[in-house]
Amino acid sequence: MKYIVCETPGTFLLKEKEAPAKKKGEALLKVTKVGICGTDLHAYAGNQAFFSYPRILGHELATQVVEIEENEQGIKAGDNVVVMPYVSCNKCIACRNGKTNCCTNIKVLGVHTDGGMQETISVPIDLLIPANNLSDDQMAIVEPLAIGAHAIRRSMLQEGETVVVVGCGPIGIGIMKLAQIKGAKVIAIDMNQGRLDYAKEKIGVDQIVLGGKDAVEKITEITGGDMATVVYDATGHKGALESGPNYMSHGGRYVLVGLSKGELTFAHPAIHAKETTIMCSRNATLEDFEHVISVLNQFPTESFITHNVDASEMIQNFDSWLDPATGVIKATVNFN
Repeated sequence: MKYIVCETPGTFLLKEKEAPAKKKGEALLKVTKVGICGTDLHAYAGNQAFFSYPRILGHELATQVVEIEENEQGIKAGDNVVVMPYVSCNKCIACRNGKTNCCTNIKVLGVHTDGGMQETISVPIDLLIPANNLSDDQMAIVEPLAIGAHAIRRSMLQEGETVVVVGCGPIGIGIMKLAQIKGAKVIAIDMNQGRLDYAKEKIGVDQIVLGGKDAVEKITEITGGDMATVVYDATGHKGALESGPNYMSHGGRYVLVGLSKGELTFAHPAIHAKETTIMCSRNATLEDFEHVISVLNQFPTESFITHNVDASEMIQNFDSWLDPATGVIKATVNFN
């Protein structure tokens, strides 16, 4: 079978190997589509945390069951399934408290262990979520949207709140739409006007603000001086992460969804005066995946996936997906 491996930073190779054998407790899956995410882009660029090479990337997967043993969910051969790509130990303190998304021994497909950029993959049955009602395109975007759903649940967002989402990439766009579905007023910030226009025209956010020195003043004006009760950073950019509390109201919450490899610095008097709640949001849980699947019909999947190629064409196109000028929001790769 064909597979694509990131041998070293900046180098992909299309190779062939034998298809994997299904182990007990696992399901053999045919991979039909793989979404490309920031983790994949960072791994290719050589600046992804928790990463080693060579690695088969890919954890945003649309799959169909080839072979499976009897299971509690009643999943059978031929079913479409979404793969929750976080392999947790189910023993550590986080897992015992229901926070499998931050398991102390977590292994993420395509990051800590080989992922789905291959025609066939075998994964534990308990990672599978039935998705016969979803298309391949929809299945491939459930995971990034689930990350947004987890961030919203972490922040305990309530109907009627005003939120700022910094970053109009795939994760940020997901947060925006899911916050709208929750009943929040959404303000989007980004340095790229094209992505802001997408957030306004396709997602329907209430306000868009071009990032920069005037952004705080514009948020102040939009909110009548109140600022946002919740701010989500979906950039992972050090400067953006450190600026987030400036958009937040007194008594508000600041949620760090994007991941920076370095240290962050905040002015303590400023965050103390607001009695700031700073929280991180990592990965997602089964509850978040199921929520996304239940509301996916309200998400503009067709416009969200801006680029799609077959596996044989991925390597020659991947570099262009690193360039915002190409207008990429979500790229996907067809397998099988």
